[in-house]
Amino acid sequence: MDNTYKLTDRQQEILDLIKNKIATTGSPPTRAEIADHLGFKSANAAEDHLKALAKKGVIELVSGTSRGIRLKSSALKNLQSNHFEQAMLPLESLAQLCLPLIGRVAAGSPILAQEHVDQTYYVEQSLFNKKPDYLLKVRGMSMRDVGIMDGDLLAVKATKDAKNGQIVVARIGEEVTVKRFKKVDGLIELHPENADFQTIVVEPGEPFEIEGLAVGLIRNTMLM
Repeated sequence: MDNTYKLTDRQQEILDLIKNKIATTGSPPTRAEIADHLGFKSANAAEDHLKALAKKGVIELVSGTSRGIRLKSSALKNLQSNHFEQAMLPLESLAQLCLPLIGRVAAGSPILAQEHVDQTYYVEQSLFNKKPDYLLKVRGMSMRDVGIMDGDLLAVKATKDAKNGQIVVARIGEEVTVKRFKKVDGLIELHPENADFQTIVVEPGEPFEIEGLAVGLIRNTMLM
C-alpha cells in the first residue's frame, strides 16, 4: 500500500475486515458488524474510524445505506474475490457499480423502495453490456432453460419499455415476475423458459407494468 496512507494498526485492521467481508459475501460490513467484530462499545466508534479511513483516501462513504462503504481502487490491488461464480472481477474497479439487491416486493409499492433492499453489492461494470440499476433475487425455475435459476441475482436495467423477445421484470397485479416478453395483436404474453410452466397472457385492462430489462446474471453461490 502507498505509504501516503499511514494507517494506524486499528485502521488497517478495519480496512482488512472490509476487504475480507467483500471477498466472502460480496458486500461490505455494516457499522454494527465492525463494532461487534472489533469489540467497540457502539457503532459510532466504527463510524469515526471509517471517516478517518475516508479522509486518508482508501475508502469512500456512501450515504443512505448501512453498508455504504466503497473501497478505492488503490486499496483493492491485493483483494481477491471468487465469491461470484460467473466471473472473476477485475480488482482495480471492483467498486465501480453500487447495486441494491431487491428481495421480495410488496404489492403496489415501487420496486426500488428502500424496504425492498436486502443489501448492496459492489460489482464490476464491464460484466454487463448495459449498465444495470439493481439486482433482483430470482425465485423459482420458470426461466431455467436460459440459465436463470432460483437464487440467482438478475441484473436489471430500469425501463418501462421492451421489445418482443427480451427478458423482462414485469409486474402483473400484485406479483413481480421474470419472463420473456411478447406482444401480439395488442395482447401481452409473458413466456417462461421451462416447459413445466405456462405462458402468462395479460388480459385487457389487467394491471400490468414493465419494471426493467435483464442485462446480466450473477450466480451468487453464498445465497444458493
